[in-house]
Amino acid sequence: MRYIILISILLLAVLTAGCTGESGSTGNAISAGYSEDIEIKGSDTLLQMVSNMAEAYTVKNKNAKISVTGGGSGTGIAALINGEIDIADASRAIKKKELTQAKDKGIDPWEFIIAQDMLSVIVNKDNPVAELTIEQVSEIYKGQITNWNNAGGEDKEITLYGRQSTSGTYSYFMKKIVEGDYSSKMMNMEGNQAIVDAVRQDKTAIGYVGVGYIVDDNGNQINGIKIIKLSKDMNSDYISPLDKTKRADYPISRPLFQYLSKKPLKDSAVYKFLVFELSEEGQKIVKKSGFIPITAEDREHNNALLKKI
Repeated sequence: MRYIILISILLLAVLTAGCTGESGSTGNAISAGYSEDIEIKGSDTLLQMVSNMAEAYTVKNKNAKISVTGGGSGTGIAALINGEIDIADASRAIKKKELTQAKDKGIDPWEFIIAQDMLSVIVNKDNPVAELTIEQVSEIYKGQITNWNNAGGEDKEITLYGRQSTSGTYSYFMKKIVEGDYSSKMMNMEGNQAIVDAVRQDKTAIGYVGVGYIVDDNGNQINGIKIIKLSKDMNSDYISPLDKTKRADYPISRPLFQYLSKKPLKDSAVYKFLVFELSEEGQKIVKKSGFIPITAEDREHNNALLKKI
């Protein structure tokens, strides 16, 4: 799925390389009024949300041209390391081996947190199961629990849906929740929406998706699915990712990242768009997209980097 935000660009006279302005510096694309091209690639979880922010940004910045595509966190980070894009969207933190690869190419990634996600476990609307512990979810995805009657449901074999291996959500869920290898029977889907669609059609299905994919534009639960309430263990409360009063105790929350290949210049298109994303207006779009605005701790992390620019 590809979301590309294209704005008509007024073609101006091209400054040849080496031409200087009155200050003696080479012509700057932003100050000269040229188009501000930004290439963003990576996490499918962030795809719609970042596309929404790019669309809102280009409405006010007519020269901006922002391309937002998915493919998975790993794909985005690899593209960043190879110098193919400006920003990598990631639903997981960059790995040590990726940092090593980046440094070997002279790249020092800058990490910003642009939103929070309540990773959600979903089943078909007709499934009687409404609550699961994290341990039960783990056993289901490991293939140790294979029938819904062993999880409080009907005598039907469980159908597993998950993400492809390049997905940050795939890696995060495997590491934090499954704590082992996925069952060989899990069907690997290309995106969050593909999992939602599969669960809607399959009464024996279970899947995991970003919280932004289980609500509509008004923040209401979408049709055709049931959101499983999760608990850390048998002695803890079962909590829905949509329960704002218990959000702090929801057991599968995670930050959503953007990585830049280097420190951006203050007058650069990348810097201006990043600041927009982290602004009050940008965070309202995060919320409208179904995700959670950044926390005070996230803002402190981001501000520490912004002060260095």
